[in-house]
Formats: sequence, C-alpha cells, structure tokens
Amino acid sequence: MSLTIGIVGLPNVGKSTLFNALTKNDVLAANYPFATIEPNVGVVGVPDPRLAQLAEIFGSQRLLPATVDFVDIAGIVRGASEGEGLGNKFLANIRESDAICQVIRAFKDENVVHVDGKVSPKDDIETINTELILADLQTIEKVLPRLQKESRIKKDVVPKVAAVEAAKEILEKGDTLFSAGIVQGSGNEELLHDLHLLTTKPFLYVFNVDEDELIDDAFKDEQRALVAPAEAIFLNAKLEADLAELDEEDAMELLESVGAEEPGLATLARVGFNTLGLQTYLTAGPKESRAWTIKKGATAPEAAGVIHTDFQKGFIKAEVISFADLVETGSVAEARAKGKARMEGKEYVMQDGDVVEFRFNV
Repeated sequence: MSLTIGIVGLPNVGKSTLFNALTKNDVLAANYPFATIEPNVGVVGVPDPRLAQLAEIFGSQRLLPATVDFVDIAGIVRGASEGEGLGNKFLANIRESDAICQVIRAFKDENVVHVDGKVSPKDDIETINTELILADLQTIEKVLPRLQKESRIKKDVVPKVAAVEAAKEILEKGDTLFSAGIVQGSGNEELLHDLHLLTTKPFLYVFNVDEDELIDDAFKDEQRALVAPAEAIFLNAKLEADLAELDEEDAMELLESVGAEEPGLATLARVGFNTLGLQTYLTAGPKESRAWTIKKGATAPEAAGVIHTDFQKGFIKAEVISFADLVETGSVAEARAKGKARMEGKEYVMQDGDVVEFRFNV
C-alpha cells in the first residue's frame, strides 16, 4: 500500500523547491509560472527511527521504511477550472492522488514574483480551493441530470442522487467536501466515489515561510486558523533543500540554529500518514528491517496480505511483540521468555509499531 500526495499551489510558491528537497531530485525550479509542465513523481521514505533499532537487534543488512509518493503538479491559477493557465490537465493529476498538499507562500522575496502581485496566504488558499470546488461543480452538473432521470426508474439510484445533491449544496456555499466531513471511507463518499471529486480528498496545508516565521508562534496560530480543522505544516523550502544535502550531524546543527527539532519534511510525511488513517507494522531479520503500511483498524490477516496475498489467504496465526517490549527485552527469545510475545488470530487488530512474524499455510 502506498500513499500518493499531490503537491499543488499557485505558481512560484516553492512547490518544486519542496519537491527537490523531498526526493533529492533536481527538478526545474524557476522564477516564472508553469516551470512544471508534466507532473514529477518521487518516492520518499517515511522517517522511522525504530528501524535502526531493529537493525541493531537483528543484524539487518538494510532498512526499508514505509514510502510516500509525492507528485509535483503544475501551478494552478485563478480560472484553471475554466481552462486558464494550464487548466484542467492538471486537475486530472490531482484526481489520481490520495491527498492534496497545498503549498502556500508566506515568505517575502522581491526577487520571486507572486502571480497575483502580493503575498497573501488567505487569498492563495481561497484561489486554490475555489478552483477545485468549481471543477467539482462542473463534474456534478454533467452527471446529476442523468442520475435524476435514472432514479425515476431505478430506486437504488435514489441514495446516490441525494448524496450528489447534498455535495452540490456544500460546494455552492464555497466549502470543500472534505471540510464538510465527506471524507474517504464515509458512507456519502462511497456513493460519490465514481465521480472522483477533488475536494473529498484529505487536505494538508504547507506554509512556505521565512526562517523567522518558523519560530513565530503567533504567526503560525494565525495561519492555522485559516485552514482548521485541516493540518498545517510550517517549513522553509530552501532550508529543507539545504538539509537534504547535509549529513545527519550537520543537518541537526542547522535545525537547532533555527529552533526546529526535526525537518519539516519528516513532519509532512507523518502528518500525511495520520490524515489518511494509516499506520505501520514492522518485520525484521538478518536481511532487512522493514515498515509496512496498513490502514488503522486493519486485522492481522489484512496486514499479512500487504506482504503477499497468499499470506492473507493462508493466514494461521501472527506472533506479535510490541516494539517497546522488544527493545526492552533485547531479543525475540527474551521477549518470549518474559511473556511479551503473543500469538494472535484472525480477529486481532494491528497496532502501530507491532513487530510481527506471520504463520501461514499456502
């Protein structure tokens, strides 16, 4: 299971600089609109210090973290839903993402032009949200008359019509469907699923700030209020790009100099996981220590199926040790001796950080 986050925003807000830092790629980051023409895709490991500890215990040769796919989508401008700028082509790229990460410019730099001539996070958020809302309304206006006609003959279509009409009402008020509580996995979202509406996706907001603003709590609280209840992340894209080029010791020294405890990119990956309701379980051995991505609430057989479908089909039992217990005891053998290893069956709901060995019969 992989998580795909589409990075969107107005031109010249720092999306490509952020993407370069995320993936350590050299994507064109230029001071003019539409420097990104085709979407760039990068696979990024989610920072997980537990893997290094497992590697010490098991003598693992390599570490394999959970991953996030980031897609750098071209800048959206006012009127994109009507074909302005590069228009609907890039709305299609957003549809393929699991979550939307909106990058918002809060930094001031006279050498980097703003497409609207001024730096205003509030206005930028409204512009992007409006274009996504208008795109969804266009989709609904195309399908709703047909659905209403079908519902007169097919009664099973009636709930879908009601869901689409409710979504239309929310969008016409200027709200995204996600902010209104219609999220992936909900009953209404399932009815709307085949419409591929953009604003049902979880939203994350990344404020690209000056270094001084990174430690300005009052400023950050003000920006959080603009996007609540969605998550707000604050980082300096240029700083993140610099951090990506440094070794761990020098990177930590640079972070401390700006009053930060971890790179903003680590925060972004973690928040992305939480927003989509994901967690990881762990496997370890001499060859590798690895984090596997599952939905919160997944059962042991479902977790086994992430490794291979045959593991789920032939699932018998799972030996589970919590990560904390394994570190405390120092080995699987000691965990077993002290009663910290459990044999769990098909009904067991996985917990974040479970260290697991599956028993199966194929």
